[in-house]
Amino acid sequence: MVCVVHGFLDICPINRVLHARRMFLGEMASLEAILKTQTARVPKPIKVVELPGDNTVLVMEHLEMKSLNRHSALLGTQLADLHLHNQQLRGKMKKEGSTVGKGQGQMEVQFVDQFGFHTVTCCGYLPQVNNWCSDWVSFFARQRIQPQMDLIERSSGDREARELWAQLQLKMPSFFCGVEIVPSLLHGDLWGGNVAEDDSGPIIFDPASFYGHSEYDLAIAAMFGGFSSFFYSAYHGKMPRAAGFEKRLKLYQLFHYMNHWNHFGSGYRGSSINIMRNLVKEVAA
Repeated sequence: MVCVVHGFLDICPINRVLHARRMFLGEMASLEAILKTQTARVPKPIKVVELPGDNTVLVMEHLEMKSLNRHSALLGTQLADLHLHNQQLRGKMKKEGSTVGKGQGQMEVQFVDQFGFHTVTCCGYLPQVNNWCSDWVSFFARQRIQPQMDLIERSSGDREARELWAQLQLKMPSFFCGVEIVPSLLHGDLWGGNVAEDDSGPIIFDPASFYGHSEYDLAIAAMFGGFSSFFYSAYHGKMPRAAGFEKRLKLYQLFHYMNHWNHFGSGYRGSSINIMRNLVKEVAA
């Protein structure tokens, strides 16, 4: 049994997933990383506590959260600030001649020059490998889509999915022609169920963070209702869409559909297959 405490006196829901400690440690590291940027508001993590009976608790700051409404535009601005934070550190580093780092354990946030994270995080209950990589396309293919495909292969041996991924993987670099990708600290699972607000502004929570392409954070939101036009206007006011944005968004949604397939079953197979078919066709066109 696993308990998640979003406040000191909250009644925690039960979650019977294995390896809960790893999941909560990844969430805590994600919250800490976002908190250090001082851009977007998150509940302050306190401690991962192991209790008798194989119970694990993540204790964090209690916030009186309600559904996101009045502060949608501010959330868009703050998410853009989060995504721009590492890029701004790069500019500061060049100006001051600072040393490049990967942000592993330093009190001060330093520029991160690669894609990945200093620990395993989980999207849902499935662990995400975050080994540092200098190339974003390789990181996304090998450490996001391939592990999902491996799980699908073991559970169902889906031949069509395997063949489509083999084609798409070879053609993926064409989606990124002319696009400079500076690693951004990501929330990693940013949909409507993981955002909220209180009287002082927006709040994001339940992250699965890593350093990646900023566009990745917009993918799952568009799958499940998305955010208001105020959010997108504010975000793209600071982070303009680059050429090929829509195709890459579909590519990033592929990860989330496959992740849902592995979490909840073949009801998400059709969406996963359709995205791969369409992307392969578009590349071939």
